[in-house]
Amino acid sequence: MALSLYARLTAFATFALIVAGGLVTSTGSGLAVPDWPLSYGMLFPPMVGGILYEHGHRMVAGAVAALTAVLAVWLWRVDRRRWVRRLGALALAAVLLQAVLGGLTVLFLLPTAISVAHALLAQTFFCLTVTIAMATAPGWALAAPRPLDAGRPSLFALCAATTAAIFAQLLLGALMRHTDAGLAIPDFPMAFGRLVPPLDDARVAVHFAHRVWAVVVLVIAAWTVARVLRRHDDDGRLANPAFLLAGLLLFQVLLGASTVWSRKAVPAATSHVAVGALALATSLALTIRAARRLARPRGAAARASEGASGADGEAAWLGADRAVPAAGADEARA
Repeated sequence: MALSLYARLTAFATFALIVAGGLVTSTGSGLAVPDWPLSYGMLFPPMVGGILYEHGHRMVAGAVAALTAVLAVWLWRVDRRRWVRRLGALALAAVLLQAVLGGLTVLFLLPTAISVAHALLAQTFFCLTVTIAMATAPGWALAAPRPLDAGRPSLFALCAATTAAIFAQLLLGALMRHTDAGLAIPDFPMAFGRLVPPLDDARVAVHFAHRVWAVVVLVIAAWTVARVLRRHDDDGRLANPAFLLAGLLLFQVLLGASTVWSRKAVPAATSHVAVGALALATSLALTIRAARRLARPRGAAARASEGASGADGEAAWLGADRAVPAAGADEARA
């Protein structure tokens, strides 16, 4: 139980780090501290103006890195599942790489490629911590009846497609933020008073692509949520995240509109980043639960078993764990 609570704390701290990063971008504080790894040659500079956001972001990042290091060691010592231990090591590597990318972003004066990579790695790292938190939860090892996931496409495939679509939308959002294209189209829901704006400006094209892909995300997510509610409304572990995902995405559209209407006001722009991360994590959680709680058709299961490699292959997190954490087995049975 202690490991599970600690993993959740790490995931929550990672979300706080994403919010802090969003504040840096929303307030234009990315170069408020021009050096790295120190801040004006100090460990703790005066926290005034943009320094508060940029150095505060660094402090939160340092805390998250420390939490992740402890989590990785803890997992390696007590969890028998190789894939979980590897996730912990991968999370530690990701947060260290994230720190390096953050430093390069400052040292090279906010280059778009590195800034976008920094933003996307933050979302990927968040997904890793959420997955670890789920895998270490006491209920992970509990056996439950697994109804057949017989839909076409399967619910798992729909959930995975939704997660991928949201991640692609976050990529477009990061590209839009770091090319200063957030107000390249100044009105909403129209675009320069038209359905399709002139696309001869690269920033307008990026902004419009973000809007168009938002519609794609909503369509795929609506299909996924409808499938859950039509076939699995009696399973709260699927229905609850589906409801949450629907609410988050609708709220995200409102926040996107508010960001334009308010001319990128800091609360709206930062909340837009934060809710996007929550939507990605919720969709990922729903994907993992669909994989674990629903049985795939025999043909798919046979093909998966043929492609699996060893006891710790993909089948482990899809529901065929062969060992539970040494520190969590008693809690799981409880």
